[in-house]
Amino acid sequence: MQALWNGSISFGLVNIPVRLFSATNPREGIDLNMLHKDDHAPIRYARICRKDGEEIPWNDIVKGYEYRDGDYIVLTKKELDEIDAKKSQTIDIQQFVDESGIDIRYFEKPYYLEPVKGGEKAYALLRGALEKSDKLALAKFVLHEREHIGAVKPVGRALVLNQMRFPTDLREPGELSFPTDKEVTDKEIEMALKLVRQETKPFISEDYHDTYTEELEEMIKAKTKGKKPAKTTQTAPKETSAKDLMSVLKASLKE
Repeated sequence: MQALWNGSISFGLVNIPVRLFSATNPREGIDLNMLHKDDHAPIRYARICRKDGEEIPWNDIVKGYEYRDGDYIVLTKKELDEIDAKKSQTIDIQQFVDESGIDIRYFEKPYYLEPVKGGEKAYALLRGALEKSDKLALAKFVLHEREHIGAVKPVGRALVLNQMRFPTDLREPGELSFPTDKEVTDKEIEMALKLVRQETKPFISEDYHDTYTEELEEMIKAKTKGKKPAKTTQTAPKETSAKDLMSVLKASLKE
């Protein structure tokens, strides 16, 4: 694995040197290309200069900000790196919180934090303190030219930094319509609770996999061999009407 970032965790006056690694694999799936409908020729994207219509190589591309219509200031990588060296090199713990106190919408992407040689003891100290207190460490850090907030949590022997969204990143559901609690009866709630209890079991991550991609792979294999894809027997689920709700819950319990 290649480190995405090098810096330190700031824990009070303690600085723990760490390296940051992505904790997720690129999502495996079928890469479908865009083709010209008439001759099936592949379509490609190009970096075209709007002024002269020429394609521009990556080496000739810089970053800039349009401060007024048609006028840009160019920002070099060195200038971006020098904005705030401390911020760009530190995961700065702001406070400690209960995990249940963070809205699930804020969590975005996990990263592993690995201690650099010499920082193992301080790393283990922070990990142990989080485990014993059953808290998350809420921190600020800069990655990919943007400041983020994140939650640090022990997972086994590792510390995992889960990048979070800012409140301004979330949309409020003000224009959406949701039912009130009065829409259902106590009996219907109790029946739903029975179903929840019946279907409650430990989470085993290996039980879950991308069945859609697996079916798509089988379809592609069949078509490359000149065969017709096997027809699926599944149909779109029917909407459960309000008057059928109790009977459908009872049927679900029997299953």
